[in-house]
Amino acid sequence: MPHLHSAEIAIYVKAGGRNDTPGKAGISHFLEHMLFRGSREFASSLELEIAFEAIGGSVNAATDEETTCYFSRVHPDQIAEGIRLFSSMLLRPTLEGIEVEKRIITEEALEDINERGDETNPSNLCSKLLWPEHPLGMPTIGYLETIKGLTEEDLRAYLAEFYVPSNGLIVAAGRHDAKSFFAACEEHFAGWSGPVAPAPVPVSELQEEPRSLFVKDSDSQVNLQIAFRGFSRNDRRIMAVRLIRRILCGGGSSRLHLALREKLGIVYSVDASISAYEETGAFAIELATAPENLVLAVSEVLREVKSLAHEEMDLGELDRVKEGYFFDLEYSSDSTYEMQVRYGWGELMQIVRSIEEDRAEVSAIAAADISRTARNLFAPANLNLVAVGPWKAGSKKVVEKLIKEYRKGW
Repeated sequence: MPHLHSAEIAIYVKAGGRNDTPGKAGISHFLEHMLFRGSREFASSLELEIAFEAIGGSVNAATDEETTCYFSRVHPDQIAEGIRLFSSMLLRPTLEGIEVEKRIITEEALEDINERGDETNPSNLCSKLLWPEHPLGMPTIGYLETIKGLTEEDLRAYLAEFYVPSNGLIVAAGRHDAKSFFAACEEHFAGWSGPVAPAPVPVSELQEEPRSLFVKDSDSQVNLQIAFRGFSRNDRRIMAVRLIRRILCGGGSSRLHLALREKLGIVYSVDASISAYEETGAFAIELATAPENLVLAVSEVLREVKSLAHEEMDLGELDRVKEGYFFDLEYSSDSTYEMQVRYGWGELMQIVRSIEEDRAEVSAIAAADISRTARNLFAPANLNLVAVGPWKAGSKKVVEKLIKEYRKGW
């Protein structure tokens, strides 16, 4: 991207929440935090932050279910120095200040726990329904007791096992010289070694019937998540699922926005997300509504997904959704972040695709493909529903009845 005046560096490690063991839930996320607390060359997080600011950067990181990513925008002339700073963080951390970091992460975890000690994050609760007794069903941040029990020895062991070259990828996007970039990587990561990381535990449990969970919480609204067991990232239907997300929750003209907000006025917003992992995935619809509107909201969501699966789709609607996707593809070529994700994360997961390839695949998707994918995705056996808030017992019974009735005519 030579026309830009900045570059972005990212370092991916193919290890995240699903690599945590039950007794060490949250260790991936905890280690990510600890790498900011200092290294052999930079004695504290302040020194490290000042070093990144000196090259036009602001270092950040994120841990998800399968990866941990460290990233920063830097000045194009400072890429080599940025790589040196990242190498210091990842290869020579001091891991000092563990007890302080435990207090910080505990505060973060408490945001999802109510005064009775109940988990209230609908996404975490839905993951538990989707993948029970599996690391994918555990919150990436961990639990209060597992965070409290982590030790330096645990972190060192995790580093040795998962922060290894076979699990790593370094990517730069923006204005840079490729030859200089590769030379800097070779210089500053020289000597990085370690065994091939162990493969994550695969999901073996099959969902065979709908599941639901209701958690009481003293809020003014009920936070609702309706999630369906989905497809792995290599599944050929993933592109159709991306279009389905746009059809249902892609903006002001999307079906659930029109039904729930513009027609009924029972939500402020409604969104959907796609999770696609090595061997499984999920499609989740999220919204918040007043307790008295819970039954109506669930009914409308189930009606819309069932309609998409069984009724013929208007070609004008599909064309409009595709055009929106094409515009977003073009817009992404202006973003160093989106380009480093496309080519960096894509290379790490061995699914690199160009914008042109995505566009060609979407162009070939027909209305029948959308319906067929929706029938597989939204099948009753894949359904998981979580409601958190001041729901009423009567509403709960009606929602459970709606879930049973959802099976009819499938």
